[in-house]
Amino acid sequence: MEDAVRKAAVLIEALSWIRRFRGRYVVIKLGGSALEEEAAVKSFLTDVIFMRTVGMYPILVHGGGKAISKAMSEAGIEPHFVHGRRYTDEKTLEIATSVLANEISESLAQEIRAQGAHAEPLHFGTRNCLRGEQLTLKAGDGTPIDLGHVGYVTDIDQGLLAEVCQADAIPVIPSVALDASGQKLNVNADTAAAALARILKAEKLVFLSDVPGIFLDRHDPGTLVSHLETERCRALIEDGTIDSGMVPKVDAALEALASGVGKVHIVDARLPHSILLEIYSDKGIGTEIVK
Repeated sequence: MEDAVRKAAVLIEALSWIRRFRGRYVVIKLGGSALEEEAAVKSFLTDVIFMRTVGMYPILVHGGGKAISKAMSEAGIEPHFVHGRRYTDEKTLEIATSVLANEISESLAQEIRAQGAHAEPLHFGTRNCLRGEQLTLKAGDGTPIDLGHVGYVTDIDQGLLAEVCQADAIPVIPSVALDASGQKLNVNADTAAAALARILKAEKLVFLSDVPGIFLDRHDPGTLVSHLETERCRALIEDGTIDSGMVPKVDAALEALASGVGKVHIVDARLPHSILLEIYSDKGIGTEIVK
């Protein structure tokens, strides 16, 4: 009986959050080594299905760096870097986009269907959602850096997303955009997810990876910060507390918040049902960032 009462209490706690988020978009980015762990992916997708079932509109965006690197190695293609950034030539682009769209997106969609829900991969091979332009950066001396077929998201097909979500399906979107001429562009998955959330003015942007959140000391689990405001985030980047691969994620989060996204969450996908615990409980388990 006590166990049943505890379960009922959990449902009651979730009720107010379910009511609040019903009919709202939540953009979820899956990446890192979490994509390599089958049990973690299945658990995560169960959470996404739950969100859709109770009325939210989850949109799944994914990368696939490790799978792409493996496919390139098997094809005998050595990565080429320009000013420390990976250059995407035609062969690399074809391998990367094939892995993202034909392997990872299809695999995620198949698992969602296997669990009894509906999913629709949206990309250049089905119905395209992400529109973009080629990304050009500048070196320290001001000269342009050509990264090849690397891009950034400039717009999305909002009507397509609304159609898919209202048809009770979960959009699954790889980090590949098309430019005005139909050229495929390899896009950073964090920035792609942030662009989607920003344009949709999503209720939430969730980064699911292989880290639990933001730590004041990465070697001390007790320093996990559960709540951060944007100014504090900028200070932690400035003093080096937030560094390496977390910086572009947090930069994308701050840009999304400035454009109207409600909250950004960073959560460990390897923890069972982490996204439900973060969104539908009074006390989350990752790091939430607010404006």
